[in-house]
Amino acid sequence: MKKPQIETFFATLQAANPEPRTELEYSNHFELLTAVLLSAQATDVGVNKATRGLFAVANSPQKILDLGLDGLEQHIKTIGLYHSKAKHLLATCAMLVERHGGQVPRDREALEALPGVGRKTANVVLNVAFGEPTMAVDTHIFRVSNRTQLAPGKTPLAVEKALLKRIPKAYMVHAHHWLILHGRYVCTARSPQCNSCAVNACCGYKDKNIGKNKCQAKAKP
Repeated sequence: MKKPQIETFFATLQAANPEPRTELEYSNHFELLTAVLLSAQATDVGVNKATRGLFAVANSPQKILDLGLDGLEQHIKTIGLYHSKAKHLLATCAMLVERHGGQVPRDREALEALPGVGRKTANVVLNVAFGEPTMAVDTHIFRVSNRTQLAPGKTPLAVEKALLKRIPKAYMVHAHHWLILHGRYVCTARSPQCNSCAVNACCGYKDKNIGKNKCQAKAKP
């Protein structure tokens, strides 16, 4: 995908959804961090269902600590891997209280030092909570980036670096959400909706049912 095509790709996504938002439900930075930590190998719908009850009684690090392991697990037991996630969340809450005054730090190194928080989670928090132009590469973004030839890469980190380099600055803050939503609802894993895709003309993917895409045809000298 060349620069003019990338510009059109994101301009089209922006026109369809000018202010994209995460589908995780939260009302403060700590709730966001918690929801993202719990979302690993789980759906946003499933996480939201669990956190509605959890956040109603505990929406700060200290309140989560007050629940204890058993109390916390009762609230999140419908989420996959809830045993390990509960332990990580409690350890994270303890560190937030002890080192950060109960606040979520606006610093990658400090975020990644939290138990259960890796690069992807830190990127989500930095982007969604603080508006940083980061790129959290999940399974949807990895697939879309490679399939469309927007930013091919063999690893999530390689794709992240390629996206940060190739996406125009004007689109960076919201690009994470546009790509996730596109991968979740249009450029799906098993049956990509190529025929109804708004950015099909700027995609490098060849679908056997639609033949050579318009963008490739236009790219020829």
